[in-house]
Amino acid sequence: MATAVAGPSASASRADVKPVRRATAAKGPYYVDFRARTAASYGHAFVWYGKTSEKQVEVAGLHPAGDVLPYVLGHLTFVPSETGASYGDLDEQYLTASYRVYLSEADAQKVFAYIKHLQATSPVWNAETANCTAFIGRIASFMGLKAPFHLLKPEEYVNQLRELNGGRQTVQLAADH
Repeated sequence: MATAVAGPSASASRADVKPVRRATAAKGPYYVDFRARTAASYGHAFVWYGKTSEKQVEVAGLHPAGDVLPYVLGHLTFVPSETGASYGDLDEQYLTASYRVYLSEADAQKVFAYIKHLQATSPVWNAETANCTAFIGRIASFMGLKAPFHLLKPEEYVNQLRELNGGRQTVQLAADH
C-alpha cells in the first residue's frame, strides 16, 4: 500500500465481483479516481482513492517489481509485481486521463478494503493478462461500473471507462457487499 500527499489541482477474475445498484445521490465525501499517465512505453493506469476533504491519497496500481528487465520479461511471462505507487503516479504533469467517482463513507470502506485485498492478492504482472488496466478494471467492476476490455492503452482505457458509464460521478454498492 502506498500513501502519499497529492498536490492541488492481475488476471482479472470476475468471481469476486458483485453487482451494485445504480444511484443518483449527491457526491459523497470519498472517491476513487481512475487515472492514466505517460510512461516510457504505452503508459500506466492506477487509482487514487481517499477522502475529498484530505490532501492525503492512497495509490494502487499493478506494475512489475523492479526496473527494465522485469518489464521486458513481463511481456513473455509472469513476473513479480508491486501494487502501490510507481514513479510518476503523483505527478500531475504526467496525467493523461482521469475519471473520478464519489462514494458514501460506508461504501468507501468496502471499496477501499477491496482495493487493499487486490493489492495483497496480486503477486504477478504480465503485459497481456495481469496488467494495470485489468487491475483497475476489477476495482471498477466491484463498484458496479462497466469496464472496457483490458488490452487498451491506459489513457484509452480510462477514457472508455468514463464513456461506458456515461460520465456517472457516484456509485452506491448493493446491500450484499
